Amino acid sequence: MIAAIWGSGFVAQRAGMETLGPLSFNAARFVLAILSLLPVWWYQRQRLQRETEQTVEYGTVFWAGGLLAGTVMFAGFTLQQMGLQYTTAGNAGFITSIYIVLVPLLGLLLGQTTRLSTWVGVGLAVVGLCNLSIAPGFTFKQGDWLEVLGSFFWAVHVLTLGWLSPRLKDLVGLSILQFVVAACWAIITAQWLEQPHWADFVTAAVPLLYSGFIVSGLGFTLQLVAQRTVSSSVAALILSGEAVFALIAGWLFLGEDVGSKQLFGCSLMLAGMLISQWPEKKQIPLTSLDA
Repeated sequence: MIAAIWGSGFVAQRAGMETLGPLSFNAARFVLAILSLLPVWWYQRQRLQRETEQTVEYGTVFWAGGLLAGTVMFAGFTLQQMGLQYTTAGNAGFITSIYIVLVPLLGLLLGQTTRLSTWVGVGLAVVGLCNLSIAPGFTFKQGDWLEVLGSFFWAVHVLTLGWLSPRLKDLVGLSILQFVVAACWAIITAQWLEQPHWADFVTAAVPLLYSGFIVSGLGFTLQLVAQRTVSSSVAALILSGEAVFALIAGWLFLGEDVGSKQLFGCSLMLAGMLISQWPEKKQIPLTSLDA
C-alpha cells in the first residue's frame, strides 16, 4: 500500500506544477504533512510517557539530526520536483528508486560491507537507466539528470534516518522536525525565486492535499506501523515497487507514453533494485537440525 501511495504521488506532483513552481508546491506539501502528523505525534508522545512514566526529552541528537534530515530531504524533494518539469512521472519514479541501490554503496564510506548481489543490482540499474533516459544522439534528458542527483540525497536521507532511528524514541517527532526544517527552506527559497500567489495554491488544492496528507503524512505513518514487524531488507524490497506504480499511474492519469524501450529499461532497473535488496538465506546450524 505504501509503495502504491508513493508511486502515485508523482502524478499529483506533476499536476500541482501546472499552477505552482516546484519550491512553492513543496513548501505547501511540507506544511500539510506537519499538520497531518501532529495528531499522531501527540498520541505517540502520550503513549511513550505512559509506558516509561517519564517525560519525553529531546537532546542534541534529536535537534541536530532533525536539522540534517530536513535539509537533506528538502534537497531531495526540490531536485525531484524540478526534474518532474522535464521528465515523465514514470521516469522520475524509477530513477528516484535508485536510492535503494545507492544506500549500500554509500554505506561503504561508513565501513559497512556490500554483498555481490548489490554490485549486480547496480550494474542492471545503470544499464536500465541509460536505456530509459538516453534519447537519440546520446543526450541525457535534463529532468533525468535532476532525478539522478536527487536520488543521492534520498540515499543520504535513508542513511541519516537509519543512524538516528535506533538512538531516538520519538520517531514521529523526528519526522515532524524534519518536515518543519524542509518547510522553512522551501518557504524561504520560494519567496525568493518564485513569489507564488494564494490563488495558485487554491487551484492546486487537490494535488497538494494528496501529496501532503496522503503521500507524506499517511505514507510515513503506515511505514512506521509496517516496519515494526517487517525487516529493513524486506521493506526495501517491497517499497521498490514504488517505481512500478509511478509508471502505471503516469500512464493511466497523465497519458504518458510507455513503449517497449521504456518498459525494458524499467524492467532492468527494477530487477537491479530487487536483486540488490533480496534477503540472504540463513544457514541453520547442524546442532539445531539434530535437536
